[in-house]
Amino acid sequence: MEPKTLKKPFTEVPGQRQVRSFVLRQGRLTQGQERALEDQWPRFGLDYASAVRDFDAAFGRSAPLVLEIGFGNGEQLLFAAQNEPEKNLVGLEVHAPGVGRLLQGAAELGVTNLKAYCHDAVEVLHHEVADASVDELRIYFPDPWHKKRHHKRRLVQPEFVALLARKLKPGGLLHLATDWEDYARQMLEVCGAEPALRNRTGVGGTIERPQWRRQTHFETRGLKLGHGVWDLLFERIG
Repeated sequence: MEPKTLKKPFTEVPGQRQVRSFVLRQGRLTQGQERALEDQWPRFGLDYASAVRDFDAAFGRSAPLVLEIGFGNGEQLLFAAQNEPEKNLVGLEVHAPGVGRLLQGAAELGVTNLKAYCHDAVEVLHHEVADASVDELRIYFPDPWHKKRHHKRRLVQPEFVALLARKLKPGGLLHLATDWEDYARQMLEVCGAEPALRNRTGVGGTIERPQWRRQTHFETRGLKLGHGVWDLLFERIG
């Protein structure tokens, strides 16, 4: 049975227009994923409560806070948990199969520095993450919505980037990655126009894939299709 808290990961608020960070494509849970959600949620899961959360209390320690938005199947988040033990890592994902797979992996690896939401990132950021509290925000290979008429559905838009900047500590990092060149240009334009952010490599600059981001299967697929890969690193100023 799926945990009660996961039956409806996105909570509608009566009388409010909801701006979502996703389009729901809820795949079928495997038995293993469903079992992980049932058994491992108390250990790794964070229930959305629409109140500012004390993440130090949730982890039982004070450590740099890193949020990965839209972690997919959790491949990168598990890599980070193993290779950055000094950081508290929180994943945000609405698709239960991906969350289940992450929880499976976290339990198998025995990591202690990882938590996950199964809820819309916009709502979590607005209501559960205090301003100027996050050390790093990571968004890797968000849906490119490659058709021009669908570009408005892309996650990286001015309003969302302003929200991200507000949640970062001064000096905090926003790391984006994509394998679609026109989306990389949009990311550079939108983030470059946000007055609270500064491109670490100068206007319009990108970086080589840093050591904290592994080459995921999404990236490998893009490279096989002949796509480039662009990593962008912005710093919160002021």
